[in-house]
Amino acid sequence: MARPRHLLAPLSRIAPPSISLPRPETARLAPSAFQSIRCAATNSAPKEKKKKKARNTYLNYDLRKADQFALVDAMQYIRAFEVGRNPSSSKYEMHVRFQCLKNSPVIRNRLRLPHPVKTDLRICVIAAPGSKAEAEARAEGATLVGEESIFQQISEGTVEFDRCICHIDSLQKLNKSGLARKLGPKGLMPSTKMGTVVTNVGSTVRDMVGGSEYRERAGVVRMAVGQLGFTPEEMQRNIKAFMDAIKKDMARISSRTVKELHEVVLSSTNSPGFTLTGEFRGEHSISPKELSGPL
Repeated sequence: MARPRHLLAPLSRIAPPSISLPRPETARLAPSAFQSIRCAATNSAPKEKKKKKARNTYLNYDLRKADQFALVDAMQYIRAFEVGRNPSSSKYEMHVRFQCLKNSPVIRNRLRLPHPVKTDLRICVIAAPGSKAEAEARAEGATLVGEESIFQQISEGTVEFDRCICHIDSLQKLNKSGLARKLGPKGLMPSTKMGTVVTNVGSTVRDMVGGSEYRERAGVVRMAVGQLGFTPEEMQRNIKAFMDAIKKDMARISSRTVKELHEVVLSSTNSPGFTLTGEFRGEHSISPKELSGPL
């Protein structure tokens, strides 16, 4: 009997050849058009930053982080910056900053201080020649007084004065002269609202010579309140009169808008500003008498 080992070879010849099946190939995924478009959209230009809204109030700093000074201390430092200068040439200046809206009504007025700051104001008075108003204006030191002669000078472009007031009897002639286009942009056109169209010329010129005008700009009112030769007591009285006038002006417009005091700064012609605390003298302040002499 044949061994099984010998039968394996013939059987292998009879068996049909094995069929080799193709190997399954893994399909390669090509990037779709949607994917490429999506990536292009996300990686394109950066997103635009949102624009910040414009401020409707003026920027004010926190005074708790600022150094504040009593009046005597501020005057001591300011005089140190003005050493060697003529006390009558440099002036103390007040800066009153408000917390208010940008479109709020502005404060504007004229004030006669208890101790006037000497200024070389040239005042023009429009009054009829030979009238009582003309005589009063000349007696109080007005630079120019008249009607037609002043109208002609202004129309020719000659404006050699700093303030202009008009007697009420001459207002009609002034309006007919057509000088509002030349005096208005300079802030020299007389008006009833500003108190420059008057019936008593003499007292108005007198107050204007010793008075000062102030107007709010960008939320701040600035005005000269003294000369460097003033004593601390004189400065205190001037500052008090100025702040009282500011508060009255604020009370007139408080019904329409909110306007609050934020900061009061004292400076001079050649010195930086010093924020005031509202006190006359501090604990370690020098004697006010030391600030009354020459620089």
